Amino acid sequence: MATQWSLRLSGVGNAFATELGSAMATIERDGAPWLTIDCGNDGLTRHLAHYGQPPRALFITHAHLDHVGGFERLFGAAYWNASLRGEVKIYVPAPLVPLLQQRVASYPNAVAEGGANFWDAFRVVPVGDHFWHDGVRLEVFPTRHHWPDTSFGLRLRGSVVWTGDTRPIAEQLAKFADAGELVFHDCALHGNPSHSGIDDLEREYPAQLLARCRLYHYASVADGAALEARGHRIARAGDAVSLAEPTAPTAPMP
Repeated sequence: MATQWSLRLSGVGNAFATELGSAMATIERDGAPWLTIDCGNDGLTRHLAHYGQPPRALFITHAHLDHVGGFERLFGAAYWNASLRGEVKIYVPAPLVPLLQQRVASYPNAVAEGGANFWDAFRVVPVGDHFWHDGVRLEVFPTRHHWPDTSFGLRLRGSVVWTGDTRPIAEQLAKFADAGELVFHDCALHGNPSHSGIDDLEREYPAQLLARCRLYHYASVADGAALEARGHRIARAGDAVSLAEPTAPTAPMP
């Protein structure tokens, strides 16, 4: 029987659209969580409500708090659980490692009793332009958000691309979304220096690519409806979107 792949959206809103949840998603394999993207606070709440357990593997796109603000709670869930302590994999693009340390791990004494480092709860895996997870190769590429080398997207070849927060990246998607993937793309009704607006995408992306895009990180339900009224498809919190079987290289697990 063929493996079933899907992407479940825990949240699809920007940092201020609390009713939509902060942008966070989980790639599912046969209905089970396989790899979670980002760890915002309310996104983690929604993840726990649906799966009944914390994520076992995460990829981090960037270190803004609406995407990593759930780490303190995740530390507690992992560190105080003997079966999880040190087993939750955190795949972090290497340039983000010091930023993630500053944002979530530098507070002195991870536990009041002492004797614990923040990262003891996790298995941090710094990554470059690709990494292997559960025997499957995923690709990592830089995006355009605030400052160079501070934000990254993810591709599971042949299946899905997640841009993370970004301005338009036509040249990256020409390379990293060239195998028919669904592209989950940052897009608001109005763009700004850190995020794409729909006018930006319509100007810079070909129609064939836009047809494969599912837009998230918008500001409100009304803005989502306005994006749909322009003929685009949006992602909604709680949706589980079916994905094509990946064509990414695989390797036997040791």
